[in-house]
Parts: sequence; C-alpha cells; structure tokens
Amino acid sequence: MKITAAEVNKLRKQTGAGMMDCKKALVEAEGDFDAAVDILRKKGQKVAANRSERDATEGVVLAKRSEDGTHGAIIILNCETDFVAQNSDFMQFAENILEIAMKEKPADLDALKALPYKDSGLTIGEKITEQTGVIGEKIDLSSYDTVKSDKVISYIHPGNKLASVVGFNKAGDFDEVAREVAMQVAAMAPVALDKDSVPKEVVEKEIEVGKDLAIQEGKPEELAEKIAMGRLNKFFQENTLLNQAFIKDNKKSIKQYLGETEKGLSVTSFKRFSLS
Repeated sequence: MKITAAEVNKLRKQTGAGMMDCKKALVEAEGDFDAAVDILRKKGQKVAANRSERDATEGVVLAKRSEDGTHGAIIILNCETDFVAQNSDFMQFAENILEIAMKEKPADLDALKALPYKDSGLTIGEKITEQTGVIGEKIDLSSYDTVKSDKVISYIHPGNKLASVVGFNKAGDFDEVAREVAMQVAAMAPVALDKDSVPKEVVEKEIEVGKDLAIQEGKPEELAEKIAMGRLNKFFQENTLLNQAFIKDNKKSIKQYLGETEKGLSVTSFKRFSLS
C-alpha cells in the first residue's frame, strides 16, 4: 500500500513519533490512521514497561504564576539523560503540562496525570507513556504542587533544574523583593517557613543528634540537653526561611528584609523542587 508523505507527517504531528516509525505504523495499519495511532501507543506502552526499572534522574523543573498573580504551580518532568532534557520537544511537553496544571488547578499529582492532554484523546499520564515510546527513554511526571496567596511569585534557576514558588500575605508592587525571596528559597533550601512550621519529628531528631554530639564532645550529660537546645535554635536560624540570613545582606533576616519593604509583609508558604 502506498503511504503518502502527507499522511506520515500528519501522524508525526499528532504523536510526536519519528518519520520512519510513523510510516511503519501506517503500513502495518494498512493506511488506517486511527489504527496507526494505536500501534504507536502500544509501542510506547511496551517501551515504558521495558524501561520501568530505569532511573529517570534528569529532566526539567518548571514553575509559573497566574496572570492575576495569586496562584502558582511547579512541576518536575523527568527523563533519563540530560540530552533529552535539553531537547526542545521535551521542554515544550513539560511546558504544556504546566499550562494544563495552571488552568485546571488539579488537587494533586494523580489528578494532574488524569487530566486530558490537549486534544490528543489521551490523559497526561497516557501521553507520558506514549512519549516514552517516541523518545525511547523513561519519562515520569514525578512532582507537582501549588501555592495560592494574595501575591505569588515564581522563579526558575537557569538550566531548568531548580525552581521555587512563594506566596505572600499582601498584594502590591514589590515583584523585585518577591523575586529575591524566591531566589533565597531556591538557593538556601529552607525546610520550613518558621520554627513553628518545622515538623515535630525533625525537631526531635535535631535534639537527639545535638545531645549525642554534646556527649561525644565530653560535655556532662546534665548539660547535654541545654547544649542541644542551643544547637536547635541555630538550626532554626539556618533552615527556616523567615529566620535565614538574607543572601544579599547577611546582617538581616528574611523577616527583617520583608518588614523593611512593607510593614507586616511576610511569606505565607513556599514550594521548592530540585533535580539534585
């Protein structure tokens, strides 16, 4: 059966598969376009199954905020190699997923994967499986989260391996300050907003480690807890966003930096994703 270049190109545009794969699928389907699409999808499922145990540690981290500045989303789309991560088609695929997340505001990662991918007739999860077959590498949408607040800012570090989204308790014209805080989150990886936001198990672990270190250093056991609490306060200072020293002026904390910008200004929440 004669397969035209126009038919091959149409299938390629819809599926993203290579020209030869599209031609082979059309030949196998005896020119039936929908059957050829199914053949390519099954190929993707087969490749995905074969590569399910592979490590997909490369990829891109993308973040974006809404036009009204009150909502932000952040995702990680993984692949196996940096070569694929830098491919323009892979990047566009990640950007399309993020756009859908921004528009539909799904509750969690599973809900995002269940959403329709554009007009493909596939869910995002199914499209990822299809693209695994097209690219030949394991692809995984591993992370997704959102921030909603009076003002939201997003930041993507050059290279698309690290990004952050930060929410503030006030709306206003302080985008540059907000961006500085988002860069602080990306660079310093705080574990929580303030000491009251640090998970109880983390606090208990830090106290336990502090006690053990004090005893190993030869300090009396009765002083170990006091020393551990001192180290815990230092942990809060170094690892909670509002108490961290501002990276551009370590004489002030982020809380002080925001207070100098506008009285009462603070961060409500933040998300940070990184490939490393």
